[in-house]
Amino acid sequence: MPIVVGHDTSKTRRTLKAGGKTVAYYSIKAAEEAGLGEFSNLPAALKVVLENMLRFEDGKTVSVDDIKAFSDWGKQGGKNPKEIAYRPARVLMQDFTGVPAVVDLAAMRDGLVALGGDAEKINPLNPVDLVIDHSVMIDEFGNPRAFQMNVDREYERNMERYTFLKWGQSAFNNFRVVPPGTGICHQVNLEYLAKTVWSDTDQNGETVAYPDTLVGTDSHTTMVNGAAVLGWGVGGIEAEAAMLGQPISMLIPEVIGFELTGAMMEGTTGTDLVLKVVEMLREKGVVGKFVEFYGKGLDNLPLADRATIANMAPEYGATCGFFPIDDETLRYLTNTGREEETIALVEAYAKENGFWRDADYAPIYTDTLSLDMGTIVPAISGPKRPQDYIALDQAATSFAEYVKGQRPEPSAKREEMAEWTGEGGQPAPHHIPGDIGHHNAAAVKGQDYKLHDGSIVIASITSCTNTSNPYVMIGAGLVARKAREKGLTRKPWVKTSLAPGSQVVSAYLEAAELQEDLDAIGFNLVGYGCTTCIGNSGPIAPELSEAINEGDLIATSVLSGNRNFEGRISPDVRANYLASPPLVVAYALAGDMNVDITKEPLGQDQDGNDVYLKDIWPTSKEIADLVEKTVTREAFQEKYAEVFTGDEKWQGVETTDSQTYDWPATSTYVQNPPYFQGMDKDPGVISNVEGAKVLAVLGDMITTDHISPAGSFKESTPAGQYLVERQVAPREFNSYGSRRGNHEVMMRGTFANIRIRNEMLDGVEGGYTKGPDGSQMSIFDAAMAYQEQGTPLVIFGGEQYGAGSSRDWAAKGTALLGVKAVIAESFERIHRSNLVGMGVIPFEFTGGDTRKSLGLTGEETVSITGLEGDLQPLSEVPCEITMADGTVKNITLKCRIDTAIEKEYIEHGGVLHYVLRDLAAA
Repeated sequence: MPIVVGHDTSKTRRTLKAGGKTVAYYSIKAAEEAGLGEFSNLPAALKVVLENMLRFEDGKTVSVDDIKAFSDWGKQGGKNPKEIAYRPARVLMQDFTGVPAVVDLAAMRDGLVALGGDAEKINPLNPVDLVIDHSVMIDEFGNPRAFQMNVDREYERNMERYTFLKWGQSAFNNFRVVPPGTGICHQVNLEYLAKTVWSDTDQNGETVAYPDTLVGTDSHTTMVNGAAVLGWGVGGIEAEAAMLGQPISMLIPEVIGFELTGAMMEGTTGTDLVLKVVEMLREKGVVGKFVEFYGKGLDNLPLADRATIANMAPEYGATCGFFPIDDETLRYLTNTGREEETIALVEAYAKENGFWRDADYAPIYTDTLSLDMGTIVPAISGPKRPQDYIALDQAATSFAEYVKGQRPEPSAKREEMAEWTGEGGQPAPHHIPGDIGHHNAAAVKGQDYKLHDGSIVIASITSCTNTSNPYVMIGAGLVARKAREKGLTRKPWVKTSLAPGSQVVSAYLEAAELQEDLDAIGFNLVGYGCTTCIGNSGPIAPELSEAINEGDLIATSVLSGNRNFEGRISPDVRANYLASPPLVVAYALAGDMNVDITKEPLGQDQDGNDVYLKDIWPTSKEIADLVEKTVTREAFQEKYAEVFTGDEKWQGVETTDSQTYDWPATSTYVQNPPYFQGMDKDPGVISNVEGAKVLAVLGDMITTDHISPAGSFKESTPAGQYLVERQVAPREFNSYGSRRGNHEVMMRGTFANIRIRNEMLDGVEGGYTKGPDGSQMSIFDAAMAYQEQGTPLVIFGGEQYGAGSSRDWAAKGTALLGVKAVIAESFERIHRSNLVGMGVIPFEFTGGDTRKSLGLTGEETVSITGLEGDLQPLSEVPCEITMADGTVKNITLKCRIDTAIEKEYIEHGGVLHYVLRDLAAA
């Protein structure tokens, strides 16, 4: 569909020639000449947003004053938080977040028909690509059958979802689906979908060039920032509004400049660099801000490493982690098979419109920090957060301290044996490296080895973060080759897996003859998808799970992913570490986090000699030579030639040809959600919160994984009970993520993470609270009991509430449980926006008040006033808290309805209701 450009009252539209063609573009230099301000010194990331204002200036959603505000931003030292309306060029989805988005679109068609409208009015107005990448689970591993068997199980589990998505592909315009088994959405985006400079026809039929921009329903959409494409994660709710033509309301962001100097040292990887960057930026505090990387060090940084850094923007809290266009951008576009005319347009446009990074690139930044890449050392991150950086030579010591922190008293569950021997030469429990009496140990039935705190039961090369980077993937293959040559293999208790982000990875690993080396030590291909990083690690062996649970062990995982939050990777694993793919292989060989792999042997060779990490670590030249030889333009072109076609299984999925979806009454995967049922044509008003009870009191860094977990769940949970009542066997439960098209499952899974701690209960883990009668029950059951009484609910939280994934179900579930307000010390950007998008009002404490300083126990009754009438964005409003003993505390809260349009969303009951009424009125 053509783009609809604005009025361009300042006449900034120009033409340029590239690749033998003439295209129109909106000139930043022309805007300066028109007297709109000084823009040449803006960061490239902000120029992308400025161009968006020039292109869509219509006097209504975008005004000339909005454009001038960018000049004021520079004059004011990189600050001018003016509200603007931003329109991304396209939308990217993965299936966990994409299925509920398509469910909402289908429900909106039903809702529009109910309001007397035309169902076909509900269609994406911007291009939407959905990549099915989150559904493959690692049931089978460590053998040549693993890939095919996991794919077969994937289709068995997910046929209802895939039928629904294939219906959406034919029912909606401007909507494409990349079938299962192709790759991870962010890697497919980086390697194929993205263009850096986009072009399309406008309403007059003329071709217009403009920066490639997008929002994605996954927080790691930022990965494509490495290729100078401005994109970030939003909730599915915001993405749906964007695809339906609604601009994204945002404040002109601050831009933090991150200077990179020097070059990486021998023996270090791009992953080591990014873990340090994450630590530095988290400490700096960049939530809600743009980060742009600059400096001479970029000349030494391949685009694959840039994409790894950009991918982790959610981990350091930024909206984006942007790299400007330069020669390396062009080289990458060429090597990955982009069309010559696209590459020519990128270069011509960037140089003509002020987006090119050269030696003189020195824009204004709000603030800066700097890192010499020559100081980077090998590192991992964990055991709970990506920003918990640990130099590799401190990893074993750090883990010992973690165990001690979990068990301050000496362990009472030790296996007191004189010694044990087993495969890998495991020591007796009281000789576990680093143990000073706090480690637990347990026997494993039927095996001649034992497990203890720190035993690595999952080692996974997974996630778009690193599998998009051929330097670390080739590096992992070379570590495997050298280990194999010395007779090493994985320890028998380690579940190993290789899940590349695209088929191109398999192509170059096979071309380098490294896949057979990886296979030999257990890293067989298990699928093309997110797998372990999203929680689809699959079950570990039953005898291992039994030993871990009976011994109360702190089992560990090591993965090359971006997320290691509590309860995310596996229900059997309590400590998770992020590491580069080569280090994942090394840790699989060692099998134990207590081993200092920088000094202690990983195992013994055929002759009984100790083998150390340095003996199997490849040189930078070895890696670079193989990358140059095997990562070819032809491989990318071949693997992406028929990216939307899919295999025989996908082609065999049958769908109905209809504009509205025929919701199967018996489906446990896809159900018509209740959001629009009985909706009036007119919006409501914002009401005060009166007499609310507390559903949960939560701590700091409560992530969207805590609020809406994606992984597996048990029969005993409310979600499990719901499925059992519908004759679904526990083996077929799949995961919360795969069932996001069914609100009944997802409501029951809200706040159901096995590691969440509600401070209303003393030391209890899991999704529990106190019900209306004061007894302990599941959060879902309590919420339903309160709904029957007509009692509104509130949640209290700490700092960085809603960190992590752009998971709209964390907001949807909160809303459907009857929560009217979430009161926290601070919010992460995406989740705050999602709450507003679902009609839930976020509030922040003021004046130093916190849940702890107020002594909140969850027994309180809460009333928030000042919301009715002329509520202004970011207003401070009174809150009355009646304590259990009847005393009253009056505090002031900041209402985090940040913009005028967000106020309208709350009045309508959510952004989708706003859009639906708008379309019905039209």
